[in-house]
Amino acid sequence: MLGPGTVPPGFHWALAPDVADPARLGRDGHPRTGLFVPALPLPRRMWAGGEMVFSGTLNPGETVTRDSTMGDITFKSGASGPLGFVSIKHLWRVDGQTRITERQDLVYREDPKAGTIANPTPAEDWLPDAVWQITPDPVLLFRYSAVTFNGHRIHYDLPYATAVEGYDGLVVHGPLQALWMLNLSTTMLGRMPHGFRYRGVAPLICGNAVQIEARHQGDIIALRVRRPDGVVTMQATAIP
Repeated sequence: MLGPGTVPPGFHWALAPDVADPARLGRDGHPRTGLFVPALPLPRRMWAGGEMVFSGTLNPGETVTRDSTMGDITFKSGASGPLGFVSIKHLWRVDGQTRITERQDLVYREDPKAGTIANPTPAEDWLPDAVWQITPDPVLLFRYSAVTFNGHRIHYDLPYATAVEGYDGLVVHGPLQALWMLNLSTTMLGRMPHGFRYRGVAPLICGNAVQIEARHQGDIIALRVRRPDGVVTMQATAIP
């Protein structure tokens, strides 16, 4: 574990959020495309994954700046229809020195069509070296949305999440799941990892108990978030 007074892993996501006036928000509660990201003809946004490299920790009392650069924009066709991928690079700096280099991968999708929602396959069992058990509830989702200034309605607006975006309930944030895995790897190492890569695999619905599992694989730590039915919702790799 990190020492007392140290800024915890993942806290940078609560700093320098993209803020837009209510009139500039889309139907989902995010700033409309065309403001911070290019205008895309696909209405549903998800944080699909990303990668972080830690050159140092953030410390209490420091002034942190974030510089963001738009990266690649690609279009693909998936089982659920067309997909638009946007890559954004963030540099988190203190006194001109980069502490965190981050890439965020966003994906934009069509509204769901009847009969197109896939049933993910349960993953193979692990013999993990460390396990955390968490049951996310609506209060946790609300508080994480608030502290990260995330207005996406799938995390707190049940009628919108189910009737408009087609989910079975409120959806647990992708970065919140990544945060669990990042903190578990930090606990195992006794310090922040040098690198951390993560990718969303399937939705995690609020109220379902999950296991955050980690195991050593050679020189890395493999991590995943797994639902009670065995389906993995997010997976990650921590590089010591």
